[in-house]
Amino acid sequence: MKRAQAGWIAGTVTAALVAAGAITYAVAGDDNPGVESPAADSADAGFARDMAVHHQQAVEMSYIVRDRTDDEDVRRLAYDIAQTQANQRGMMLGWLDLWGLPKVSADPPMTWMDMGSMPSAGEGSLMPGMATNEQMAKLGRLNGVQAEIFYLQLMTEHHQGGIHMAEGCVSRCVVGAEKRLAQGMVQGQQSEIDLMADMLRERGAEADLS
Repeated sequence: MKRAQAGWIAGTVTAALVAAGAITYAVAGDDNPGVESPAADSADAGFARDMAVHHQQAVEMSYIVRDRTDDEDVRRLAYDIAQTQANQRGMMLGWLDLWGLPKVSADPPMTWMDMGSMPSAGEGSLMPGMATNEQMAKLGRLNGVQAEIFYLQLMTEHHQGGIHMAEGCVSRCVVGAEKRLAQGMVQGQQSEIDLMADMLRERGAEADLS
């Protein structure tokens, strides 16, 4: 990956973090005048809870690979993903606090998208795209190029699942700022999927985990 391209990623992440702060303020203020806070079983609350969990795993994966490779581009990408998703996770948990809603629910994950009964891909894989505990353990055992490839494959699948969830919020959520954040996730994660496809090709690999 060229340095100019890597620099573009860092700049995009910085812009996203600035925008995220503005979105948080909007939700805390009068983004939806006259509209009551979302209910605990709403799409807004469900997306905030589930995507916070989804993002946390992406942060964990990113910090694992940063310790398993010396490749500058992969480490920079992992850091950018970790910082962006940790920031967004904090926003979503903050919204739940603002709305006076619990951060956990007795309902299965994805109930807000009518997918609460979907089969799991394996232990630890609670939602679309999430890695299993076995896959997370494997990432922690790999080093060098093997770790890079597996991380890029896992994160590609993770982003694909995240985009599916974010698109669900765009169509179902009511809070304007949350819908805008979700749309930004769709665009940002698709850009990273395209970038990771290039990085995988550079390493003679494809995104498919099978």
